[in-house]
Amino acid sequence: MRTQTHPSAQSLTDAGIAFESFDEFYERSRSYDALVKNIVREVRRAGKEQNVCYCVDGSPAEDRAARALMQYRQTIAVDGVSKASAAAAKAGIGDFLALSAYDVTAAKLVRPLVVYDLADRVQAADVKLALCDAFGDESPAFFVCGSKAQKIALFEADRQKSYDATCALVLPDVPLLEKKRFDLWDFIAILKRLRAPDGCPWDRVQTHSSIRINAIEEAYELVDAIDADDPAKMCEEAGDVIMQAAFHTLIEEERGNFNMTDVLSGVCEKLITRHTHVFGSDRAAGADGALTVWEKNKMKEKGQETFSDSVNDVPEGFPALLRAQKVRKRMEKGGWARGTAAEVSARLSSSLTAFENAKEKADAEAALSEILWECAALGRTAGVDCEQALLDRAKRAQKEYTAFEARVLADGKDVNALSAEERARYMDEAKRDS
Repeated sequence: MRTQTHPSAQSLTDAGIAFESFDEFYERSRSYDALVKNIVREVRRAGKEQNVCYCVDGSPAEDRAARALMQYRQTIAVDGVSKASAAAAKAGIGDFLALSAYDVTAAKLVRPLVVYDLADRVQAADVKLALCDAFGDESPAFFVCGSKAQKIALFEADRQKSYDATCALVLPDVPLLEKKRFDLWDFIAILKRLRAPDGCPWDRVQTHSSIRINAIEEAYELVDAIDADDPAKMCEEAGDVIMQAAFHTLIEEERGNFNMTDVLSGVCEKLITRHTHVFGSDRAAGADGALTVWEKNKMKEKGQETFSDSVNDVPEGFPALLRAQKVRKRMEKGGWARGTAAEVSARLSSSLTAFENAKEKADAEAALSEILWECAALGRTAGVDCEQALLDRAKRAQKEYTAFEARVLADGKDVNALSAEERARYMDEAKRDS
């Protein structure tokens, strides 16, 4: 028998049926996985000598060792009363997900939920932490022990008077507007409600084009939060970015083209097929090696037979400097010479001279484009992200100007009425102190 600590063991004793329990295996097994393997090994060993009946408290489907034994053809399963069903009935709920307490941390958690095998306080504490993270500390629950079901808040799951093999935790479903913690499918349900005929008038009329710029704005706000190293802001802005992706997905679901499951399936498959050095037979030495494997697999998946296909696949919506550097990177992977820092600097100097000598606007524009292009090349040569470098410089300029204006106003002067000498002095002071 799996354990003789459960009251069902007494029925065998009352019937005069001798049995052995695996309680001692709980003590000597390092983990629940090891316990299951030890039980299966022992039952199969004994089964080689005689017929063996392995008894569990509840249904065989609720016991991992029993499920493992059922994979062998010589095993006959005799069903019993489900522990989860018995606990759910006591708590007064119908359809539900049933999990052993030993499986909670590795499972997808949804309500209604029944967690059985809550045999001790330590087990209850582990289960509580996992469930509180998913559903919130104050979520309503029932603590079932023996024939009694007591209504509790989820955080109280490990604060009950006693625990034994009959204990279970039951979490009923909660209406959407009463939830404190939400998952992806709650999120989708809210968006669908907003897009419904009786939903929000603004959300209902939005199209891909009307909210296109929002995706760019929210992405930049997330980047700002990352640069500020602000976890709370990052959490908020990451949610806004996900909302934009989900909104566009919902519009396409309404058109019958794809849904969120398709989106998630696609990105999961991409992560697996592009990381063949993790999930396949490729090898990668360090981050550069991993990136090479990624790029190789990316070209294969996109059907890019030449490097030109890859070069021409750089998104047109990228900011110009970012796009220029991405194009150069892909060109260089396809054999285009990067050039040394000295060579790039010489081309940059030549372009600057052409710009200075330009007589027509078109000539100046052509020369300036070469200057910016060579700046992107210079960044590639130095391993510098040009887009980020320019953003950092713009931020520094904002600080410098703020300090400049503050100093001028503190002296009672007008920023647009300074002499050349005064302006130079204030600017130098602002740059020095920013």
